[in-house]
Amino acid sequence: MPMVVGVVAGAVVVAVLVLIGLFKMMWRVAEPNEALIISGSKHRTEGLEEGMGFRIVTGRGTMVLPGVQAVRKLSLDLNETELQVDCVTHQGIPLKVRGVVIFKVGDDFVSIANAARRFLDQQRLMSERVHNVFAGHLRSIVGGLTVEDMIRDREKLTGQTRAACGTEMEKLGLIVDSLQIHEIEDPTGYIQNLAMPHAAAVQRDARIAQAEANRLATEAEQQSFARMAEATRDSEILQAGYQAERDKAGAKAQQAGPLAAAAARQEVVVQETRVAELEAHRREQQLQADVRKPADAQAYEKRTLAEAERDARISAAQAKAKETELAAAAEATRVKAAAGAEAEATKTRGAASASATRATGEAEAAAAQARGLAEAEATKAKGLAEAEAIKARAAALAENQEAVVAQQLAENWPEIVQAGASAFGNVDNMVLLNGADGMAELFAKALTMGGTGLGLARQLLSSMNPNGSAEPGTSPSLNGAVPPAPQKVPVEQEG
Repeated sequence: MPMVVGVVAGAVVVAVLVLIGLFKMMWRVAEPNEALIISGSKHRTEGLEEGMGFRIVTGRGTMVLPGVQAVRKLSLDLNETELQVDCVTHQGIPLKVRGVVIFKVGDDFVSIANAARRFLDQQRLMSERVHNVFAGHLRSIVGGLTVEDMIRDREKLTGQTRAACGTEMEKLGLIVDSLQIHEIEDPTGYIQNLAMPHAAAVQRDARIAQAEANRLATEAEQQSFARMAEATRDSEILQAGYQAERDKAGAKAQQAGPLAAAAARQEVVVQETRVAELEAHRREQQLQADVRKPADAQAYEKRTLAEAERDARISAAQAKAKETELAAAAEATRVKAAAGAEAEATKTRGAASASATRATGEAEAAAAQARGLAEAEATKAKGLAEAEAIKARAAALAENQEAVVAQQLAENWPEIVQAGASAFGNVDNMVLLNGADGMAELFAKALTMGGTGLGLARQLLSSMNPNGSAEPGTSPSLNGAVPPAPQKVPVEQEG
């Protein structure tokens, strides 16, 4: 049993292998650049006549029966052929045309069938056949053209050649991918001679263009040289200016040190001056605080004390004089009362008229004596008071003469002003400048020139006797002089 299974399995494997071998023998695959031409059975292919007797397969696989069908390959690759054709133009000028034709079998089944019928066994001769076709048509086309046409319009030559060969190439199952005319050779030199006038003209134009170019180049060079010279000049001017600026900056830099030192010194001097001014102001303030203010305070204290003492002495003298006057009046009243009482008593006691008359006379004498004594006491007290006042004024004058003089001037200022105005008694017209300021200045100068105030002060001081009393018959203010009556003076103000 196992042997039977092995035999069956071996038979199956052999059968499979045989089938695979048969399939490989029968299966054919067309490459992309080839077409399979299968003959041996009747097939209908689209575009082909019925009963062609072969089948075309491209780009796929197909089953072929060995021994019944034959399979051959037709190449679809590009092919090329060189053209070297001797031609004669319409002008009878022999030429040699060199070019190349690139062609291949068409991709449609009709072209493949046509190419298969003609080149399946002669594919190596395909280029020669194509060369012969193009050479014939090229000679025919060149014979109808001139050399000038061929040179000037080469595309026309190639177009006519392709059009003329198109029908024949289609019958052969071929298509032309490219036709290029590389060269046209002229053994007679016609083309060269034809080109000589143009070459001469071109050469002439070239020489003219070259001369013009040389002229333009020369002008450009000269202009360039001029611009270079101008640029050099401008550069030198700028360099000179920059050098001058550098020299100026260097000079300023060299002077910067002394100038800075001088400026610093000037600032130091200014600061020192300010410090000196502040120091002087401080010293002045210090002197004001240390000397002047204490001196002013001391003088004010002395002046105040002197005035107080003077006022006290004057008050004391006045009080004492008043007291003396009151005492004298009281004494006189008492004496008078006593005398009246005594006279009344005497009158009442005396019986006789003689005694009464004598008593009355004695009473009147006593009263007169009492009155005299009272008046003498009053006069004495008043004199003592005036003496005390003059003594106090003399002491005040000795201590503070300026205050006394100022007081006397204040008390007699109207008389002083009247005496100063008398200096203008004989003036008819007067012109004053600056208005009220001019008037004040005029009167001040008049008072100064006249010396009236100072003279009055001196007269007041000189009129005092050594004991401090005024001379008899003199006025303490104007020394008995009567000032002249003021006259009206017309004044013109210009201001």
